[in-house]
Amino acid sequence: MRRNMKSTLLMLMLTVFTVAAQAQMQDPVHFTVSQKQVSPSEVDVIFTGKIDAGWHVYSTGLPADGPISATMNTDLVEGAKAEGKLKAQGKEISSFDKLFDMNLRYFEHAVTFVQRFKITGKTYHIKGFLEFGACNDQNCLPPTQVEFDYQGEGPKDAPEAAQDEKKNEVADAEDPAAAAALLAAKADSLKAGNDSVSTAVAVAPLDSAEVNSLWKPVVNELQAFNGESNQNRSWLYIFLMGFLGGLVALFTPCVWPIIPMTVSFFLKRAKDDKKKGIKDAITYGISIVVIYLALGLAITAIFGASALNALSTNAVFNIFFCLLLVVFALSFFGWFELTLPSSWTNKVDSKASSTSGILSIFLMAFTLSLVSFSCTGPIIGFLLVELTTSGSIMGPAIGMFGFALALALPFTLFAMFPTWLKKAPKSGGWMNTIKVTLGFIELAFALKFFSVADLAYGWRLLDREVFLCLWIVIFGALGLYLIGKLKFQSDWEGGEMDKPMPVACIMLGLVSIAFAIYMVPGLWGAPCKAVSAFAPPMSTQDFNLYKANEVRAKFLNYEEGMAAAKAQGKPVLVDFTGFGCVNCRKMEAAVWTDPAVANLLNDDYVLISLFVDDKTPLPEHIQVTEENGQQRTLRTVGDKWSYLQRSKFGANAQPFYVALDNEGNPLTGSAVYDEDIAKYVDFLKAGLSNYKTVGNTAE
Repeated sequence: MRRNMKSTLLMLMLTVFTVAAQAQMQDPVHFTVSQKQVSPSEVDVIFTGKIDAGWHVYSTGLPADGPISATMNTDLVEGAKAEGKLKAQGKEISSFDKLFDMNLRYFEHAVTFVQRFKITGKTYHIKGFLEFGACNDQNCLPPTQVEFDYQGEGPKDAPEAAQDEKKNEVADAEDPAAAAALLAAKADSLKAGNDSVSTAVAVAPLDSAEVNSLWKPVVNELQAFNGESNQNRSWLYIFLMGFLGGLVALFTPCVWPIIPMTVSFFLKRAKDDKKKGIKDAITYGISIVVIYLALGLAITAIFGASALNALSTNAVFNIFFCLLLVVFALSFFGWFELTLPSSWTNKVDSKASSTSGILSIFLMAFTLSLVSFSCTGPIIGFLLVELTTSGSIMGPAIGMFGFALALALPFTLFAMFPTWLKKAPKSGGWMNTIKVTLGFIELAFALKFFSVADLAYGWRLLDREVFLCLWIVIFGALGLYLIGKLKFQSDWEGGEMDKPMPVACIMLGLVSIAFAIYMVPGLWGAPCKAVSAFAPPMSTQDFNLYKANEVRAKFLNYEEGMAAAKAQGKPVLVDFTGFGCVNCRKMEAAVWTDPAVANLLNDDYVLISLFVDDKTPLPEHIQVTEENGQQRTLRTVGDKWSYLQRSKFGANAQPFYVALDNEGNPLTGSAVYDEDIAKYVDFLKAGLSNYKTVGNTAE
């Protein structure tokens, strides 16, 4: 049994580390290339692609100011010439995109691109590459190239092959540092429009040693930051969230009255041996922890690691969670009661009575779980909904451990200190107040999950101002309830209708009303930062009197931007983006326009935006060796920045943000697409704080 448990835990840990290691580099599209002789004088080059779920590949012939179209590019053509344009085959999807103000065409699951060549010589040699763009709901890949090189024989009566297009000279660079020096040496001959934006600060040019240092890989350092700042902190948050849920569950009518009865039972059961009574109570508490921890592990086992990570953006699941929370809220309001079949409780209770020892105590704890379900069920359900969409694989187990620990503590503590029972508050109407309050909170969070689905499908049913209107009503009603101006049927049944509300409830009610008033300016476009993590992004606001802050990158060249930052004594924010990156534009519209974000980017950082789809050609092609050992040719400025992102930071999706010091070392973990403004502000402030701690390297 122990070996099986150890094996299970080891597998879970390996899964966590595997997912974490693969989170940065993404490979969602897989192409195979083949050629097919369709006639003695014609040959097709066929690119067959398989696309992972959730991703899509853009079709051919999209407008120049849109996302990356699929295009055919040739480096060498001898004895042949392209016949017609690149053709796309498959189930093409067309939809209007408001951000680009155009119809976008793309493929999901599978696509085939075909380019026909007419053979004009006795032999032919064609060499080139397919370039395509791919995105999902959170990331976009840089322009990705699929190379081909084919030779063959043509008609016997054809003339000798003539070279229609000369092969480009390619310089070799086997490692990132060598490539950096070679790329930097060519930087001065690039188009002026792709160099840095003018700045008043005099910038000394970098020598080759400094350039090599700036291109030095920092993948391990960045992963250490990401693991430390995100995973550990999120696990602590999940545990505390579960613990708080357990404390709340204690003060419900289904749990609180059971505590003194259960503790008294254990103490009377061991009247002559107080230590045994305490031991039984501790065993009872441990049994509660085991039961709920098993529930959390079961959720992880049922869904699996990848599914738990996907739930946070899955529209169908978010709609289901929304409806589930609405049902829980109505239950807490007293409109109906969630109960398990009484036969379950009776069977477990009779089994507990007929057994003895540890099994008897465990079955008593299980009976508590069943009896208290009408109160704890909605709380547990709410926690599991939050935890399964937290992005943490072990979230449900950690959250349920915190919940069970809080639920089990009173049974152990009251058994150890029986006199505390006399000072504990008696059961009463205050427990119904807690239930109704939880109902309002669950109703508010239900809207959060519906918002995810609304954004995913583009329904525009829950725009930002609609969301804020509903939250204003919910928290306003909660405030009226807590100050005694709004009553429910359960208040009549509890005999609390004519009693004044306690001072603590009135104070909390005023806070809730104040929170509702705080959100009112948001209807006209005020940022309302306290709810930015829950409300839809600012880009969904139809009526907006708020003037957006403009954020503009000071540099579009990595080396020049780093040199300027060193001269100014400021940290750097490198923004890997793309002209056709939909999610990059969403971040700029929803997050960068926030005043706090805009001020940090404009005043405290040197912002460098590197466009991975910049088509400006490099003076000479650069042959580099990828991290997987494969050779790749860098042809454009966008290829250069894409290679920088992969080789230095171990990432290949956009948007991708990383804060650096003046030597090119990360100051904190990286950031990706996430319209949580508060989280982005924390990311920027963490980098700034660490930069000040390290010290200014400028002279």
